[in-house]
Amino acid sequence: MTRVGRLAGRVTAVLVAAGLALFLGAGPAMAHAQLEGSDPPDGASLATGPESVTIRFSDTMQAGFNTVTVIGPDRLAYQDGDAVAANDSVTVKVKPLGPAGKYDIGYRVVSDDGHPVSGVLSFTLTQAGTGTGVPVSGAPQAADAPAGEAAADTGSGGAPVWPWIVGAVVLVAGGVALALRLGRN
Repeated sequence: MTRVGRLAGRVTAVLVAAGLALFLGAGPAMAHAQLEGSDPPDGASLATGPESVTIRFSDTMQAGFNTVTVIGPDRLAYQDGDAVAANDSVTVKVKPLGPAGKYDIGYRVVSDDGHPVSGVLSFTLTQAGTGTGVPVSGAPQAADAPAGEAAADTGSGGAPVWPWIVGAVVLVAGGVALALRLGRN
């Protein structure tokens, strides 16, 4: 085998190893929970208020780190108790609703991979109920978001891609330099 052939083989081996390291290391960091639906559905019109609100995601949710609020058109809270996570869903009980109008469901939940997911859903109560809400305490308020807009997710939660690119360039450059140096000997 010629000197050039050995050098090409070494460079190819380094490039394959670098590519495998990047491919295998980046996979799990890209998957995050996404909203899949809710009960009642986002934008639904209801004649009577629901007994609970359930929000479904594409991943399992962690228990104990979830907040769900139900804020009425009177800016009062109607959720009853803490949000409960079960598999891919988070549920909160709802008190009897009050005035007719738009009710915002604000959520901030934590998926099994540790990343928070937040947003706002809504439904409209078409006939006034007999319930009375309570003033909102320190919980995140869905009503703080502009009307008709979902609260933005706090970020992708994933690792930035630039360290992987820099690492790949350094690894490939180092491998080429080593191969060239060994090829001269």
